[in-house]
Amino acid sequence: MKNSNETIKVASNQSTRTFTIRKYIDGKLFAKYRTIPMSKNEFESSENDTQNDWANFLRSIDDYYRV
Repeated sequence: MKNSNETIKVASNQSTRTFTIRKYIDGKLFAKYRTIPMSKNEFESSENDTQNDWANFLRSIDDYYRV
C-alpha cells in the first residue's frame, strides 16, 4: 500500500472575504473548494491558518462548496 502525499494550498480573496482551497495528492490537483463569504473577523483570523487547520475545516465544517 502506497502512502499518498497530501498538500493543501489556500488563496484568499480580500474583496469577497473568501478562500480558495486546493487539495493536491502526490503533486496533482485532486479537488478545489471555495468557502462561503465570511465575516470580517472570521476572515482575518483564518488568514493565518495552517495546512492542518484547513484540513480540519474541510473535514468538520460545511461552509464551502466544490469549484
